[in-house]
Amino acid sequence: MLLTVATAAGCGEPATTHHKPGTTHQQASGNVGTLLSTDDGAGHRLREVAAEGAPQVQLAVRPDSEDGWNLQLTVRNFRFTPDSVGGAALPGTGHAHLELDKRKIARLYGPWFHLPASQVPKGAHTLTVRLYADDHTAWAVAGKPVEVAVPLTASTPATGGHSHPAPAPGQSDPAQDSPPRGGPAADRTVTIAVRDGKVSPAPGRTELKRGERVALRVTSDRDDTLHVHGYDKELPLPAGREAALVLTVDRSGLFEVETHESGLVLTQLLVR
Repeated sequence: MLLTVATAAGCGEPATTHHKPGTTHQQASGNVGTLLSTDDGAGHRLREVAAEGAPQVQLAVRPDSEDGWNLQLTVRNFRFTPDSVGGAALPGTGHAHLELDKRKIARLYGPWFHLPASQVPKGAHTLTVRLYADDHTAWAVAGKPVEVAVPLTASTPATGGHSHPAPAPGQSDPAQDSPPRGGPAADRTVTIAVRDGKVSPAPGRTELKRGERVALRVTSDRDDTLHVHGYDKELPLPAGREAALVLTVDRSGLFEVETHESGLVLTQLLVR
């Protein structure tokens, strides 16, 4: 079955100030459109532009033959700019957020995304895609964000070949194991420290091959939560103690690693 819905919204003129990786998601002001006092419901302020020439987005959802669904975004007056995320708000550029029942599950940097069945509980749901500028403000028209919503019904839990079903009692999740003592449990290790609202080393991209395991070792000076977008993996970060998450990257794309409370970008996982 094919579900398609369309809606319209934003564009502007020159660049604004930056939101850079490693800083909070405090929104920048500038000359592109009008920065409104209202937000998207998740703390990202709306950047309103005229309806004429504004970005538009359509979303098509198709069941995958092995597992979950394949999502296709069709955009007009808009282009994805993954290399510029965290930079200035430029006319008709940026990225998208994917939400399931108003809960963000991924940031999208292109027109295709595979949604595993393991991320969708059984029952009726709503998928929402919203367009954002590179500075993380949400493009808007007439006071409303540029977004599209479609219904999605999951009839059975995940059983497909690439899903990650919940582990049985007493077993660990192979995609989220703490590294065992006595030896490495990952192909790559990324060590990150968060102190006084700053990330060290400065956030960059960690390039990985599909199927590799990456260990994220994070120490924060305050209680927080680590979130890997696209994989929907979370890890508590107790203040002053190193926490480790080992993840098998089994899908290609660009996935951000962020903290929930402080809203910091820690790194980006580029999986080829």
